[in-house]
Amino acid sequence: MADNVLEMPIEPQIRRYLAENFLFSDNGYELEDEASFLEEGIVDSTGVLELVMFVEETFGITVQDEEIVPQNFDSVSQLAAYIRRKLAG
Repeated sequence: MADNVLEMPIEPQIRRYLAENFLFSDNGYELEDEASFLEEGIVDSTGVLELVMFVEETFGITVQDEEIVPQNFDSVSQLAAYIRRKLAG
């Protein structure tokens, strides 16, 4: 089961969520996957909480308070890696 979960297209789901909820764009998310949400002004502190709710609801994982750090939530790549780690258990 873990292999199937790890192959899920996580990055496109994150990009779509960002485009629709933060960039208010129907054209998708055009920044690099490594681009910082905070530095690019895409997500602020309130937006991080929205991202946490998206991750919990979409991927069925629980985000602990101590896990809400830039290393996990500041780019598409970092967030996808965090989600994969959580799904792998």
